[in-house]
Amino acid sequence: MRMMIRDAALGLLLLALPAACAAKPAATAPAAVSFRLGDFTIVSLRDMLNAVPNDGSVFGKGIDTAAVAKVLQAAGAPTDTITLGVDALLVEQPGRIVLIDTGLGPNVGGMLPASLAAAHIAPAAVTDVLITHSHGDHVGGLLTADGGLAFPNAKIRMSSAEWAFMHSHAGAAKMVATISSHVRPFAPGGQILPGIASVALPGHTPGHVGYEIASRGRHMIDIGDTAHSAIVSLAKPGWAIGYDTDAAQGIAQRKAELGRLAASGEYVFAPHFPFPGVGRIVAAGTGFTWKPGLP
Repeated sequence: MRMMIRDAALGLLLLALPAACAAKPAATAPAAVSFRLGDFTIVSLRDMLNAVPNDGSVFGKGIDTAAVAKVLQAAGAPTDTITLGVDALLVEQPGRIVLIDTGLGPNVGGMLPASLAAAHIAPAAVTDVLITHSHGDHVGGLLTADGGLAFPNAKIRMSSAEWAFMHSHAGAAKMVATISSHVRPFAPGGQILPGIASVALPGHTPGHVGYEIASRGRHMIDIGDTAHSAIVSLAKPGWAIGYDTDAAQGIAQRKAELGRLAASGEYVFAPHFPFPGVGRIVAAGTGFTWKPGLP
């Protein structure tokens, strides 16, 4: 039975991703890094790692793998595998505890529950869960190991387009049925909660969004999967990524958003960048680089 549950969880990881795109989840230690943003306490929470081979299926899809290896080598990274974090963001604000994305989930070995414990947050205390998009490494943690609600008192918020997209995949049917009564879909582009607004960033999935967090004149944005690799996605934003449902729209969105963030200097949380995934985007030649650091 345990193996069946784990296989189902791994199937959810691949929800809506092209079959050729490979990713190998790997366990990592739980961790929680907190900082202040105005009146809010923000906590970056570690869940897992994903190892993606440099085989042309994901990063630089349609590009010679040697070209991808060259970009990785220039950054001092291994050239055969791109390692991605799988992390989540918590926003503690007066009267609310808001979790943005939920990682892969306990049946794949996700450490989000332990990271929440390290931050002294009980799952039942979470009031709102905001979903950037419905891929399994962002929604897998909505359920407990036995298939129940991981955050029983939380409203689950995702864009209406993403909720419809999630319904279109048979592999998500059980999760959809379990979470349905807690889901509150929205039209992106407006305030979702006090101090948190949604930003439409389609391309990765049809209803993919980011979340702009603001308090007392300070800002940061969770960009979801607008960019995956802190090396390749930034150095070559015009390269297609196999995870995007619309490659052309994904490229255009990535270029535009990275350009905006480099110009503004706004702090960013990127859930797949090296933990804690917080820093700024910096323009560099025809691409960008990552400057990690807390506000």
